[in-house]
Amino acid sequence: MTGELEGQLERNIGFLEAMTLGGGTMIGAGIFILPGIAAENAGPASSVSFLIGGFVALLAALSLSELATGMPIAGGSYHYVNRALGGFFGSIVGWGMWTGLMFASAFYMIGFGQYLVGPMPFLDGRALVVLVGLVGLSLIVGVNYYGTEESSQLQNVMIGTETAIVLVYVLVGLFFVDTANLEPFAPTGPSGIIATTGIVFVSFLGFEIIATVAGEVKEPSRNIPKSMLLSVVLVTILYALVMIVSTGVIPYESLGDSLVPVSDVAVVFLGAGGVVAIVAAAAIAAISSSNSSILAAARVNFAMGRDDLMSDRLNVTHPRFGTPHRAIVATGVLTGLLVTVGLVVETIVALLAEVASFSFLVSYSLVHVSLVVFRRADPDVYDPSFRIPDFLYPAVPILGVLLSVLVITQMATTIILLGLGIVGLGMAWYVVYVRDHALDTGLLSEALAGEIEDGYRVVVPIANPATQTDLLRLAAATAQAHTDEATPELVAVNVLQVDDPSPGQNVEAERLEHQHDLLEAALTVAADLDVSLRTRALTGSHVDEAILETLVEEDADQVLLGWSGELVRDGYVFGPNLDAVVERAPCEVSLVTLHDETVGTPVALAGPGPHSQVAASRAVEFATVDDSVPTLLSVQPTTTDGDGDPKARGAAVIADVADRAGLDSSQYRSAVVVDDVEGAILDAVSQYDTVCVGLSERSDAERVNFGTIAERISQEATGNVAIVRGAYDATESPQSRRENRR
Repeated sequence: MTGELEGQLERNIGFLEAMTLGGGTMIGAGIFILPGIAAENAGPASSVSFLIGGFVALLAALSLSELATGMPIAGGSYHYVNRALGGFFGSIVGWGMWTGLMFASAFYMIGFGQYLVGPMPFLDGRALVVLVGLVGLSLIVGVNYYGTEESSQLQNVMIGTETAIVLVYVLVGLFFVDTANLEPFAPTGPSGIIATTGIVFVSFLGFEIIATVAGEVKEPSRNIPKSMLLSVVLVTILYALVMIVSTGVIPYESLGDSLVPVSDVAVVFLGAGGVVAIVAAAAIAAISSSNSSILAAARVNFAMGRDDLMSDRLNVTHPRFGTPHRAIVATGVLTGLLVTVGLVVETIVALLAEVASFSFLVSYSLVHVSLVVFRRADPDVYDPSFRIPDFLYPAVPILGVLLSVLVITQMATTIILLGLGIVGLGMAWYVVYVRDHALDTGLLSEALAGEIEDGYRVVVPIANPATQTDLLRLAAATAQAHTDEATPELVAVNVLQVDDPSPGQNVEAERLEHQHDLLEAALTVAADLDVSLRTRALTGSHVDEAILETLVEEDADQVLLGWSGELVRDGYVFGPNLDAVVERAPCEVSLVTLHDETVGTPVALAGPGPHSQVAASRAVEFATVDDSVPTLLSVQPTTTDGDGDPKARGAAVIADVADRAGLDSSQYRSAVVVDDVEGAILDAVSQYDTVCVGLSERSDAERVNFGTIAERISQEATGNVAIVRGAYDATESPQSRRENRR
């Protein structure tokens, strides 16, 4: 893509900007637009509705904080659910969040139009309200298109101004509260209070926005949880106070009839000047809330494009501004259409708010479930710097799901149907588009004990596009050789090595794209091999540790690794990412150097080593690729001490190796060479396309200093070489293992 950068977002949002993104969104919606609707549905007890909403939001913020510090990249709830539960639920949450944020943004912009048009008697009409909303939306889309940093700085100014005005409203208004107006406190009872929570929950979307832009937050491990939790607590308290003041100053029945409720209250104790200030603050709040929502919504479809859950054309940043400009424009256009609907639907304000609330309650329920899945699966990548305290787990996710479902059940039937329609859209999108694109199946199977079926499972770490096809072809051959024993299966894994995130730039998206391409190519290769293949996208600070953990999780029978064939010094034998796997893998290991696309007729060295029989088995399995018969080769030295016939001695060694490998004589040919051992081996194997040899049991130091036959073959052979190690107890120390076999 000429002139365009793919998937790079800069980390330029600090703690203050994160707080204003989260808190700004929450202050704008609830305080200036919703008091009238809330009071109409729950009376003075609407303050309790906000407290319940804040508590539900706080539970979600706790789960999101842990997930966000474990994976601080763009996407928020969508990314965590997609990673934990797979593409099906990822599609539901992705569409739910994207549409929910657009509904919320449209809700804010119509409120923006109402506050500007309402107090001016020479202005009137629904069309003007919508027109003003569209003008404001265009301004927001333009700012977001230009740059996140500029958007954040604008947010700081707006939030500071509106917060100051709201604090004056609360502090002065408390002295004008008439307690008679607070009676009856809950005219619609508990059900009305909970139903109103569903309406006002849209006010608490701000903390989610912090997680959604996590890929752009500086010092994410510190700033994300701090800004999330603090913004939810402070704004919840502020909401409750505003509702007490609003319903205490004028009767809730009158408040329910107002399109500009806070302005109507402020005129009682702040006069005309106060109304002007409130109108200004309401306009600013609506702009800031919509700005946050557009910013976050664009990151959601940006992330969905990155994961192939939408077109990858959305996963592109502007070459000059560094913003996800296509995702922003797409979000802005659809939000504009929602605002335009306000021309003909008079009740659009409450409807937009409730649908947005429904979408996010569904998303948060799945976020709580995802947290449990991550904890149970415990992948190597999951090492969050913030964790829910032990005494609150699993109470937080369980209570979070239950309360979210409770609030949803109290919503109006129309809202539930609309919300289920969005859920259905995500499900249909998965069936039509995502199912054939999504690579990551999630961690659910790992989280459910015993979910992994018994089978012959070969794990294949892939990192090099030039060799992965041949590696998978050999792995498929070995797996299919065990069809009579168990269901063969390949697991292709790629480990994205991540140290501390760069403070200057988020490079994860680009590297994830490369990882995605590798795994997608593996699926394509597997389709031609007629073998089941799963992919696992891993992230970790140490590649070898991530692979070893996967072998345990998958209960692997074998790991097949690519190797350059070069012996490494500086304390390593095969390389820093391979030595630990070769030494500690709790399964068979095949270390393969590929020089030729043709497997041809393999040869296995038959000798007294502990892994010779595994090398022989591997040669038989590899031979099925080209439908050939492998050779078991024994090289015997000429002797002068009358130690029998070397040919007979070699034949006996081959028979012993074949017997230990469980091979029938029809599965291999025998060849015995009588000569100087090392030179003869090198000459003999040069006649074959693929050589299989057992791993030396020498210590690493001995192998580094003096080399072994197997490793000399890997360096000098012109064909393919597989150094094979059998399975053994990984808990046994290498020294004990060598001593026990001597």
